[in-house]
Amino acid sequence: MRIAVSKETLPGERRVALVPASVPVLAKAGVEVWIESSAGEAAGFLDAQYAEKGAKIVNRGDAFAADCLLQIRSLGANPEAGRADLAAFRAGQIVIGMAEPLWNPQAAKEMADRGVTLFAMELIPRITRAQSMDVLSSMATVAGYRAVLAAATALGKMFPMMTTAAGTITPAKVFIVGAGVAGLQAIATARRLGAVVSAYDVRPAVKEQVQSLGGKFVEMQLDTKSAEGAGGYAIEMDEDFYNRQRELMTRVVAENDVVITTAAVPGKKAPILITRSMVEGMQPGSVVVDMAERGGNCELTKPGETIVHRGVNILGPANLASEAAYHASQMYAKNMTTFLAHLLREGEIKIDPSDEITRETLVCRDGQVVHPRVSAALGM
Repeated sequence: MRIAVSKETLPGERRVALVPASVPVLAKAGVEVWIESSAGEAAGFLDAQYAEKGAKIVNRGDAFAADCLLQIRSLGANPEAGRADLAAFRAGQIVIGMAEPLWNPQAAKEMADRGVTLFAMELIPRITRAQSMDVLSSMATVAGYRAVLAAATALGKMFPMMTTAAGTITPAKVFIVGAGVAGLQAIATARRLGAVVSAYDVRPAVKEQVQSLGGKFVEMQLDTKSAEGAGGYAIEMDEDFYNRQRELMTRVVAENDVVITTAAVPGKKAPILITRSMVEGMQPGSVVVDMAERGGNCELTKPGETIVHRGVNILGPANLASEAAYHASQMYAKNMTTFLAHLLREGEIKIDPSDEITRETLVCRDGQVVHPRVSAALGM
């Protein structure tokens, strides 16, 4: 079986689906690895390094002719530039990558119409035996780290307390909204830089995790008994809940130099947590980093841009994980090779729909969209 890696085409995407160290692992499983020329270059992995590990360097056409194609962003997660490759997919071909099928189900249908067997890596279930395949957690770790560095760069203050000949510098105050994987990494990073960190989450169960990293958990007396869904994800709440949450958060936001928001609901529009009035209550020079990839946690965010509103810097980074492409690629490749090991039997990918990991990630097969949630999103 030939497994290929294509070069990413989304503007600004520097990651690669496999790193050179992945090649011997897959070769041992009985597959041949093809790498599109320069696919790993932006992440710091050269063709020669792949070839040294036993991969075959090929052109883009040959990569798309492989039995199985590995990507960071397949069509649904790369809706514009990815469309140029749609005609290159063929019936029976297996494609594995992040495809955002719940957000962009029409792209999944287009892949199904091509006869592609599509696995979406962001649908890996959050169960114990799938932890080593969980790309969302891996990429959120990188993103949480990079979000704090972006905030520190934009803030006109230093994070740590310093005692100098010119006087004592007070530490920056950082507020993290959402204590999932990204939020916890942001807490840890901000604390390492010396900031005073507080955090809030609709799930009271994460309080101990926040405190274990040196952060203060902000208590808000809201009914959160139903705020946690399957796999530990926060679920979408009603507008009344968000209105009460915003009222309670206004004071906390005004007291901080940096606010980093991490709230996302799979397949849904991100909830607005930081309103225009909250931003206007912050001190000039303060920073908001909206980690919802398309923006949305802050009412004023413009995805992919940095804007200034009444002296407050509002960052809407579109692809934080790609900014640390070397290590992000290493982590993604580990998730990918573990997932492939789960599917491979005697050098061939065997699809067992009775297995939870396989069933939950399988989006398209035999010309049909087979994932129930994606089918529902299509109205099927």
